[in-house]
Amino acid sequence: MASGRMTNGASERGEGFLALPLMLFYLLFFIAPLLLLFAVSLHADKEMTSWGLTQYAKTLTDGFGLGVLFDTLRLGVETTLLCLLLGFPLAWLHRSAGPRWQGVIILITVLPLLTSVIVRTFAWIVILGRQGIANTLLLELGLTETPLRLLYSHGGLVIALAQVQLPLMVLPLIDALQKLDPNLESASAALGAGRWRSFFRIVLPLSLPGIIAGSVLTFSAAVTAFITQSLVGGGQQLYMPMYIYQQALTLQNWPFAATISVIFMVAVLFCIALFNLLGRYTRRYSAM
Repeated sequence: MASGRMTNGASERGEGFLALPLMLFYLLFFIAPLLLLFAVSLHADKEMTSWGLTQYAKTLTDGFGLGVLFDTLRLGVETTLLCLLLGFPLAWLHRSAGPRWQGVIILITVLPLLTSVIVRTFAWIVILGRQGIANTLLLELGLTETPLRLLYSHGGLVIALAQVQLPLMVLPLIDALQKLDPNLESASAALGAGRWRSFFRIVLPLSLPGIIAGSVLTFSAAVTAFITQSLVGGGQQLYMPMYIYQQALTLQNWPFAATISVIFMVAVLFCIALFNLLGRYTRRYSAM
């Protein structure tokens, strides 16, 4: 028994030693930069000669900055909802398709990830422009008399971000739906439940882990998508990544840029916590 405990202790120490490089990597390239960012945000002036919470008081009482933060979070929520509406049918189609078509669906889903985000964003500029594919099609179908303002608008940006981030939603959904036992739906139908009742009472609650995982990934990527927000949103649409960039590199106001970065990070983490809390509450409700 003693030798067994010694062997287990040695094994645990060996596993801890193997995890040491990863711990050092996170410490040097994740924890340390965050601590440095927080330290910079505690400077009260632009020249970083004094300390204080002036930057935080300024940010939290600034209606313009809070408006930019709200618009950015709203952009992430809308993009996430659109990705969910588009991604769930695609993941369901993958579940009901044969092995050959499942491979095709996976290829179609992953293919955008193999293309540069800059290329995909410029493609959406061509599609959404006044003389772009979307407006040309609408004019030819007689649905509008003048070209619509799709580019450099909030709605156009949501559409572009949804296409860019859609794989982050679809892949977790495919994994979650693949784990569902098909006998559960057959049993539900045998007990008299219709398709929609079976979907809302069985399929949807059991697929919540995939929905939550996809929502967290999509939301986090959408609110920080600097390139797509800048190119498709244009100068008239200001969101937190561009706001931070302007304060840090254009105005050289590093303490204020660090402060809004910290507040933005906390807000995103709070939204992610809400996603997880919603998933736990919904699973508890569906189990009643």
